Amino acid sequence: MASSSTSSLAAAALLRRQLKQMQTDKDIPGISCGLVNDNNIFEWEVMLMISDDCKYYGGGNFRAHLVFPPTYPLMPPKLTFQSPIPFHPNIYPTGELCISILHPPEEDKYGYEAAGERWSPVQGPESILLSVISLFGEPNDESPANVEAARLLREDREGKSKEFRRRCRKCVRESLGED
Repeated sequence: MASSSTSSLAAAALLRRQLKQMQTDKDIPGISCGLVNDNNIFEWEVMLMISDDCKYYGGGNFRAHLVFPPTYPLMPPKLTFQSPIPFHPNIYPTGELCISILHPPEEDKYGYEAAGERWSPVQGPESILLSVISLFGEPNDESPANVEAARLLREDREGKSKEFRRRCRKCVRESLGED
């Protein structure tokens, strides 16, 4: 039991340093971080402000919670978007993000991901959140968490439909409190 509480204390100390760095680093555009509750370093509130030049989600401000396990950094956190949840191929309707770097560092039983694409302790909150912002710019429709969003994205790319674009614009407006 002592080793798990020791690792939890080490995780808390690391997260305090990483949060402070995220809050003071001015070179990270579009990301704002804080704690959901001042007494819990393991749960962060994040705001992702998507650049206006992003094709589908430009101008959106999306809130999420980043929840770290006591075994961090050996195991990945979970990122869950808060209401309104973006309509995105890599976000489950519950708001949970599906991205390779947040999958546990074990062999992929489906053989889709290489071990090097999954979680590694060298990742940190900054690299996670930059990957998420990148995912808004280039959604992955190959292994979707939201099958309907992936289908509509493919139709948009093929010029068959503008429904994906319309749904994304609606999400952006909702994220800004306009709907």
